Amino acid sequence: MSGNSGGGPAGSELIELIAASIRRERERAGLSMAELARRAGIAKSTLSQLESGAGNPSVETLWALGVALDVPFSRLVDPPRPVVRVVRAGEGPVTHSERADYAATLLASCPPGARRDIYRIDAEPGETRASDPHMPGTVEHVLLGAGRALAGPTQAPVELGPGDYVSYPGDAPHVFRALASGTLAVIVMEHV
Repeated sequence: MSGNSGGGPAGSELIELIAASIRRERERAGLSMAELARRAGIAKSTLSQLESGAGNPSVETLWALGVALDVPFSRLVDPPRPVVRVVRAGEGPVTHSERADYAATLLASCPPGARRDIYRIDAEPGETRASDPHMPGTVEHVLLGAGRALAGPTQAPVELGPGDYVSYPGDAPHVFRALASGTLAVIVMEHV
C-alpha cells in the first residue's frame, strides 16, 4: 500500500486507521485475536502487530480479514463517517395506547447486526399501560427523564423519578404508568 492518490490518509495515518478499524470490527464481531487470526489464516502475532499499528498489511491480508470479519474491504481502509440523526420533540413515528394516555415514538430501529429499538415515551397519569410479553430474551431498559412513573414487571413495578433507571425482562408481562403530568422516558428494547 504505497502512495496517496485520491486524497485519503497517508502512510502512518493509514496504518493507524487500519489498526483501529481491525480492532473495532473484531470487537464488534465478538472475536478474540486468536479466533480472528485463525479464521483469516494469519498468525496471531501478525494480527497483534496490525492492531497495534506496527504492521503494514498487504491487500491479501486485509481481504482475508474482511472475509473473516464478514465486512467489506472498504470498512477496514476507509474511515467510518459518523451518521448524525436528529429526531426533534414532536417528530418521528408515534403509536398510541388504546387504554392509557401513553405514546411511544420510535427514535431508532434496530440496524443490521444490532438487536435493539429505542423509544421516547410521553405519558400522563391515568390508566396503566400493560404490555404482554415480547419475544423470548427481550430486556427493557427504562430511563425516566421527567415526571414520575411505575415501570417494570406487572407484579412488582418500581417507582421512578427523573434520572432513575430500571431494567427488567420484557418477555414477561410488564407495565408503565405515569404518576405525574408530563412524564417522559426513554425505553430501550433489547432483543437478546
